[in-house]
Amino acid sequence: MTTDELDPLIHVPTRLKIVATLAALPDGDALSFTRLQDMIGLTPGNLLIHLRKLEDAGYLASEKTGNGAASRTTVTLTRQGRTALESYTAALRDLLGGL
Repeated sequence: MTTDELDPLIHVPTRLKIVATLAALPDGDALSFTRLQDMIGLTPGNLLIHLRKLEDAGYLASEKTGNGAASRTTVTLTRQGRTALESYTAALRDLLGGL
């Protein structure tokens, strides 16, 4: 087992926290951007950058409703994101199993 098998997109600690937090929700459930921001402890700009990378990879989906002060963004883990996290954790278990 090599670290090459660990998904580099998820391996970044902040993105791992995001994916793990969303994976703890029932399938299809979403968190608001602000709630996720509070849970992870990131600035809005920093969280947005990481969410975009995960969304570009198809690991999560976001939905914005409303506009202006009444807007709300929710984030959910996709099936592809859950599968990627499962593969990542399996590879990490295999890697650590050799210790």
